[in-house]
Amino acid sequence: MNNSYESDTTAPCGTACGGDILAVGQDAKDQGAGPIPASCAQALRRLRAPALRVRYSMEKQFVPDLDAARGAASGSTDTGSCAGQSSPQESGQDSEFGSGCGMQSELPALYHIRRAPSRCRKKDAGIYRRSSAICDGEGECGFVVRMHNGRAFFEYSLDDITGDPAVLADRIRAAVAADPSLNERMIVCAVPDDQPLKQDFVRESDFSDYADGDLLSFCTGLRDEILQRDERFLNAVVMLQPFTVSKLFVSEHRELSQHYGWVNGFLAVICRDGRMVQARECAYSNQIADLMRTMPGLVDRLVDKAIHLTRATPIEPGVYDVITDSSISGLIAHEAFGHGVEMDQFVKDRALAKHCVGQYVASPIANMRDGAAAALSAASYFFDDDGVLAQDTQIIKDGILVAGLSDLASAAELGCAPSGNSRRQSYRRKAYARMTNTFFERGTDKLEDMIASVRHGYMLFETNNGMEDPKNWQIQCTAEYGIEIVDGKLTDHYVSPVVMSGFVPDLLKSISMVSDGFEVIGAGQCGKGYKEWVRVSDGGPNLKVRVKLG
Repeated sequence: MNNSYESDTTAPCGTACGGDILAVGQDAKDQGAGPIPASCAQALRRLRAPALRVRYSMEKQFVPDLDAARGAASGSTDTGSCAGQSSPQESGQDSEFGSGCGMQSELPALYHIRRAPSRCRKKDAGIYRRSSAICDGEGECGFVVRMHNGRAFFEYSLDDITGDPAVLADRIRAAVAADPSLNERMIVCAVPDDQPLKQDFVRESDFSDYADGDLLSFCTGLRDEILQRDERFLNAVVMLQPFTVSKLFVSEHRELSQHYGWVNGFLAVICRDGRMVQARECAYSNQIADLMRTMPGLVDRLVDKAIHLTRATPIEPGVYDVITDSSISGLIAHEAFGHGVEMDQFVKDRALAKHCVGQYVASPIANMRDGAAAALSAASYFFDDDGVLAQDTQIIKDGILVAGLSDLASAAELGCAPSGNSRRQSYRRKAYARMTNTFFERGTDKLEDMIASVRHGYMLFETNNGMEDPKNWQIQCTAEYGIEIVDGKLTDHYVSPVVMSGFVPDLLKSISMVSDGFEVIGAGQCGKGYKEWVRVSDGGPNLKVRVKLG
């Protein structure tokens, strides 16, 4: 379920349907959110039967559109997406469905069912100055089936998996046969073990305790409070955005399900005093009640920030001592280094980090982690899209690069254990090695001591955007604003926007102090591949670094 409760906003609603919620495809609004339907689970178990030989596999190639395949599979409702990669002949996998399905040995056999189904639902509700509206949004239920033909693995995505498995097998065979070029683009890699595990994972939320009217009333009241604070405020936004996710994974030896929710809270105000600016605050939890308690406490900070930003000036370019807030620390972790250690980039030799494992890449006081199990935030899950349980991965230990982030495919090719980072935007999309919760570990320094150590510099706040270049290890990141530090004290001088740039190892090796505070921010989304979006979180403590600003 993806609900957006909004007050006075022109921003798009329901963006949480991107990210780790499978967010493209059939409308599931009438199905609601909750446990996987019994009919779907039953169909998946039938496909796991010995005659169909369901096991683990991997994909590396992606064909976004197979119209010919859809034409060959008459009456199908599938998306026609396929992926393929070769496997060693000595692995001993079956290459046929079995006599019951009438498949020929040279044609693909159903081999693996992966991450199916995933379901979401959203409802958008908005209150504006002169009108209000509540409307149901879109949700989806989709499936990814993986198969093997003795030489290669293929993936096939569809939005309905019920019915006769033999019919489904014929549809998949027709789709793969429709593109012979798939067999020309195979990549050899080993097949990981399918370790036995059967478990249901649930993280409870309180979303059902609140009616639409309750949430709209809360948003309206908070909006009105913001607008009454200052006559220069032109508009305000208050949003609650809950979403729930349900997924089922079935292989020969595994049967996993997960059901969880998260809710993002958002406040923003548009202020005009000569120039027009927008200030924002965010909050995150898996419980609506938590946000109803915390969001009113953010109003004072929001109002003060908006007024100061109207007087902000451009920064004079130069190299400065900088103190980061948690969101900027997370931006550095994500953009400066996180993308560079996604190990599908190692396979493609597109990341310098591949050649730096075991070497110093940062200050000895810098430690960095990633993992869906490393922190509880909006990017957390119980198992990834390869059926690998959530992990906590140490990326940098005392300044040394010790590990990267992998899906099953990259891990198998590189000869390491998968880190549980296989993620895709939608059942229609390819899975990649993707970040989850990425952050620096806390240190021992006090923030006040860090500020006092700066003769002239800036404290930077709030992520705006970032770009990375893992192949050349260059970054460019933008903070919403900075506050000037003079002689160890924060001034009243705001600068905005602020762009950080430089060479990643230089930036990370310049870390000289790390605070004992810590926060992970859970509202981000990250694009990769063909701008395929997944939900990410990042953060950490305050960092003192030396970096070029402009």
